[in-house]
Formats: sequence, structure tokens, C-alpha cells
Amino acid sequence: MGSMTRRKFTLLAVGTGVAAVAAKFARGYDRERQANGVTYRESPSKKLDVYAPDPDGRADRPVIVYFFGGAWQSGARTTGRDIGETLALHDMVAITPDYGIYPKSVFPGFLDDAAAAVRWARDHAKEYGGDPQRIIVMGHSSGAHVASMIATDSRYLEAHGMSKAQLAGMVGLAGPYAAIPTTDPHMDEIFPAALRSRALPLPFVNGDEPPMLLAAGAADSDVNPRNSDEFADALRARHDRVELKKYPGLGHDSMVLAFRSSERASSPVVSDVTAFIAGCQRRA
Repeated sequence: MGSMTRRKFTLLAVGTGVAAVAAKFARGYDRERQANGVTYRESPSKKLDVYAPDPDGRADRPVIVYFFGGAWQSGARTTGRDIGETLALHDMVAITPDYGIYPKSVFPGFLDDAAAAVRWARDHAKEYGGDPQRIIVMGHSSGAHVASMIATDSRYLEAHGMSKAQLAGMVGLAGPYAAIPTTDPHMDEIFPAALRSRALPLPFVNGDEPPMLLAAGAADSDVNPRNSDEFADALRARHDRVELKKYPGLGHDSMVLAFRSSERASSPVVSDVTAFIAGCQRRA
């Protein structure tokens, strides 16, 4: 896969603080090495993993906080391993946090976790060669919904001393932005009826959103690609910068499978995502 994949990078395995960093460097990626995780909030305890290129005194790399998918009720930070690895190989810092999922957490609790992880990323970016003013939120499926809410409804970041104006970008892969799925029997519990009006990003678009890339498989039968169309329309109506990408023949899971080591070198999804992130510059 060329010189890019021969570049050394590390998955930083951390205990409960930066002082406990156990940096392991390898050529390529050692899949047998597990990250211990860093605690980014104590109550309730939540951890994250950091994937970063070799430290070389720089502090200008984009920092991507990636939220896993799983219908708000399954998944873990480790499912973002392929994405974290791929972004690190592209000279970027990737952070994959755990966040609350059903039944332990419902809307809007998991968004508070997400915002706390973004604040941690900003506070610790320089320690991993990242720029605290180049924070990009990213997610797949329900994780893309989480990222989109953080990038539109400022109340979550504001609770942690930040605002959406401080985000350099947002990347959504196959996200449900325009409608909460109705076929899942747990949706009424995850998104209580009294809060549904504030559970989607569209009503919060006001023209101060970070640049966004909305990517979807045209053959997605789990989350209708129209979600990306409607979100893009709302952003354009407010003159926000948005790129909309549709991939013929790709389904819902294809959007993350594209980041596997066997796929990443030739995947247009990876190419589009990394090119977009590389172009995300400081906003505030």
C-alpha cells in the first residue's frame, strides 16, 4: 500500500491520566496490542483511545473525535480501531471515546458524554501532536447523529466551556439526521417523546456550523441516504459549507468497512474523508 502504510504510528494506551502514557511504537499497526484507555470523565466513568502518528515536536495536526455507531444501544470505542488507524496513517490524531448507550443512557445523556470527549480532545491535543483549534467530530450511523448534534446544537459544548464555532469540521458517515428510526422498539425510550423536538440537528442549523462532509452509500437500506440530502439542504440554505458524497453500490456498513487495512488504500470513502479533514482549518 505504498510508503504511507510504512509510516510508523502509535496507538497510545493510557491509564487514568497523561502521566500513565505507555507509548508503543510499531511499523504499521500491531493488532494484538490493546489500548487500556484514558478516562476523560470520572462520573460516570468513560474512557477513550488515542491513535497518533509518531511524535516529532509538531502540534498542528487535525484532531478527529470519532463516535461509533450501533443504534445508540450497542458498540464500543474499540470498534473505531480501523478508522483510528487509518487516520493516524494519514498524519492525523484520532480519538475514539466510549459514550453512554441504552439502557444506561438515553437522549440527551450520550450527547453530554460526547461533548466532554471533545473538550478532552481540545485540552490534550498538543500532547499528541494535534492542534486544539483543528478539532473535527466524526461518526458513523448513530455516531454520525451524535457528531451532527454536537456540531449544530451548541448547548452541549457550551456546558463544557466550548462552542460549535470552535470546531474545524464534522464528518458524518450514513447518519440519521432528518428522522429517528421508527422500526426499533427502543426508540421511544432512547428518545422520549417530550424531547423529540430537539433530538435532530436540522432545527439548530443557524449558519454558524463548521464545514461538513456528509457521506452515504447509495445502496444503504438501514439509514435512508435522503437523511444526508435533507441535512445538506438545510446547511446550504444557511450558507454553511457542506460537501455531499454518495457512493453507488455501497451500503450502510460499507462506509466503515472502507477503513479496513485491506480496503483503505483504494477506497474513495477514505480518500474523500481524509482530503476533507486535511482541508479543515482553524475557525476560532
